[in-house]
Amino acid sequence: VQLQASGGGLVQPGGSLRLSCAASGRTLGTYAWFRQAPGKERSFVAAIRWSDRNTKYADSVKGRFTISRDNAKNTVILQMNSPKPEDTAVYYCAADSRTWIAGNMHQQSAYDYWGQGTLVTVSS
Repeated sequence: VQLQASGGGLVQPGGSLRLSCAASGRTLGTYAWFRQAPGKERSFVAAIRWSDRNTKYADSVKGRFTISRDNAKNTVILQMNSPKPEDTAVYYCAADSRTWIAGNMHQQSAYDYWGQGTLVTVSS
């Protein structure tokens, strides 16, 4: 399984940006986005279960970011609305064959497959 993340770039505060994570090979059970800001550890952003679209978000992005799936393209989308400068980071998509419960979806150790990362810079 290979994950290909795309869509990063420069966005102004209050704008919008759409990240995509395309999975090749097969459909997996749970998908997630993590991010790593300069000088910080990688942290959880959002996750979705493929089967029932159950989602989970970090408190810092709730109400601004939306994770969704595109069945036809076997792709997971992270819609970033009203981004803030503190959202600047390299964003990584991750996936696992298991369908995780909500209590596990935020854990990096829950995911076996990782994409290469895409840089998002929020700045005016």
